[in-house]
Amino acid sequence: MTLVLERSCIGDEAQVPPTMYYIPVYKSLKEARAEVEWVVFSVIDELLAKTGVKPDTLGILVINCSVFAPVPSISDMIVNKYKLRGDIRAVNLSGMGCSAGVTAVGLATKLLQATRPRGAHYALVVSTETITSNFYEGKERPMQVTNALFRVGGAALLLSTSKEKARFRLAHLVRTITAGASDRSYSCIFQEEDGEGKIGVNLSKDLPAVAADALRTNMTTIGLLVLPLSEQLLFAVRFLGYKLPMSGWRPSVKPLVPDFRKAFHHFCIHAGGPSVIDSVQRRLGLSHEDVEPSRMTLHRFGNTSSSSVFYEMAYIEAKGRMSKGDRVWMIGFGSGFHCVSAVWECIRPADEPDKAWAGCIRQYPVGDHSRAPNLPKN
Repeated sequence: MTLVLERSCIGDEAQVPPTMYYIPVYKSLKEARAEVEWVVFSVIDELLAKTGVKPDTLGILVINCSVFAPVPSISDMIVNKYKLRGDIRAVNLSGMGCSAGVTAVGLATKLLQATRPRGAHYALVVSTETITSNFYEGKERPMQVTNALFRVGGAALLLSTSKEKARFRLAHLVRTITAGASDRSYSCIFQEEDGEGKIGVNLSKDLPAVAADALRTNMTTIGLLVLPLSEQLLFAVRFLGYKLPMSGWRPSVKPLVPDFRKAFHHFCIHAGGPSVIDSVQRRLGLSHEDVEPSRMTLHRFGNTSSSSVFYEMAYIEAKGRMSKGDRVWMIGFGSGFHCVSAVWECIRPADEPDKAWAGCIRQYPVGDHSRAPNLPKN
């Protein structure tokens, strides 16, 4: 476990719930609820204060939390806390892992579109994960990894059908699920009991490879939507030359991976761990600067599950790198196995750093975390 912690690239400021301050760790349903309320209510309060939106104007609520599904649901907690409308369309997503934040955005967008023009004008999306309820107390090493990687975090977003106050436009969203095609993909992140009956999440060593395979399938679709025609034609020629060699000759090079830097200005790759970031960087041929938001988010906040990609977007803005018209590729990975891509276009960058980064952004990038080993493109 010590070795896993040392290699996790997570800094000392990443937050764990109060229950982990004790030896042995104290966990209960009450403590798990308290963690959810602490995180979720905090990010919603900050969002509503920043936007000036009143709770009673919210028509849609989508919350995702993978491993904690209490009764009443977390969405009901929010409705009760903020006294939301009785006709609000509230949805609670669980069991979908670290990709669920981007998935929740897609669902909220569809609900907003379905209710136009007379329906809801605002949709609240909340993305979080609980550490308390999923702390593994057993001895199986593959199941102990989650204890070392995951930290407390959450994000709240406001989606609207109005362009007046919007800062980003969701241009595309593509979901890829590989569970039907591969048992290895389905079981690489698996909640189960160990030999002593203790529950935890088993993270397979195949996870980086599975993530890369799912990304390859996903980027084929997203590439057709965003890449310039010249890059699409180059990719098609190389791909056909590899798949349909003439006279029995097969080229020694692998099919070309398109240069997505010609389509995007920024990349927000789920900060699942150093190996996941390395795998995606290698697959896409990205520079160290391209994956800096992911590595710095991992260092400062740890793996916050589905909310990590939103911390990364906030990092880019806090560094003053976001400009009007910039396109962002947000990539989430989750159990199943899911790869979800969202393409955002910046309408108006933030006036000031998000609260999460406001007090520390000048410290980043830090140390060796800003430079991973050189990774050749696959």
